[in-house]
Amino acid sequence: MMWASQFLAPTLVQTTPILLAALGAMITSRANILNVAVEGMALVAAFTAIAVGQATDNAMLGFACAILAAIAMALLFGFVSIVLGADFIVAGLGLNILAAGGTLFLLEQVYQDPGGLRPDSFPEIWRVPEGSLDWLPVIGPAFERQSFIVLIALIAVPLSALFLYRTPLGYALRAVGEDESAAVAAGIHVARMKLIAVLISGLFAGLAGAQLAMDRLHFFLPDMTSGRGFIGLTAALFGAARPWPTGAAAFLFGAFGVAGDRLQLLQAPSQFVLMAPYLAALLALIFARWRAAVRGRPAPVERKAP
Repeated sequence: MMWASQFLAPTLVQTTPILLAALGAMITSRANILNVAVEGMALVAAFTAIAVGQATDNAMLGFACAILAAIAMALLFGFVSIVLGADFIVAGLGLNILAAGGTLFLLEQVYQDPGGLRPDSFPEIWRVPEGSLDWLPVIGPAFERQSFIVLIALIAVPLSALFLYRTPLGYALRAVGEDESAAVAAGIHVARMKLIAVLISGLFAGLAGAQLAMDRLHFFLPDMTSGRGFIGLTAALFGAARPWPTGAAAFLFGAFGVAGDRLQLLQAPSQFVLMAPYLAALLALIFARWRAAVRGRPAPVERKAP
């Protein structure tokens, strides 16, 4: 069963940023917001994690600042789209461009290296100790040496379900997404609930960006999110904005990414390897659209016999 552990371990690493981005997009979807800005929030978080971690030689401070930076970007997104009334998709794409251009500008002006920020040394974040889970077959070895951010991502799935379906705030958020007029009649402040959903998505995006930069790489590259935010949004759509199906979809995309990497060992074309996770996302979108179309069809009318 060693092969299963060897496949599961990198799958967890690749799934984590997609899963966190998916949960962020899922929360905003429940508030009737299509959040494409998760990509830019995660990118800013990744840059902040490395910049602060390098400057302070403190991994946890870099981690905390990464989350705060993503939440700040989420607040900007919420202000432009909710307060000023801009289109959510246009505002999100604008935020992504700002994140990509802003991080590149800082690399050029502050670090004089547009190719990336690569510290000579970087502090390690906490990981599951090696050998501590030997008693657990298959899953145990796969979880050893995983960062605490991976564990947070997995725990976030049931916590998101608990939040959405077992708390008054979750009920209010879902009510806003399902029927704003009814929510207003029930005394729910619609704009406030949407802003809360956007800020929660910023929290998840910050975790995703921190994991990308701090877990294995310990450096920042321009556009290092590489569409993971959009894949996470696809996972949320595929999972119908429900926590468990969304988590399963994110894991599927992560597994496709690892499978693509393994295909390199079989001399598969590099172009196919790179497109594997995006191909999975495209197929998922097609399936989600087909499922929505089927559910939207009117039920057949039964004819009574004369």
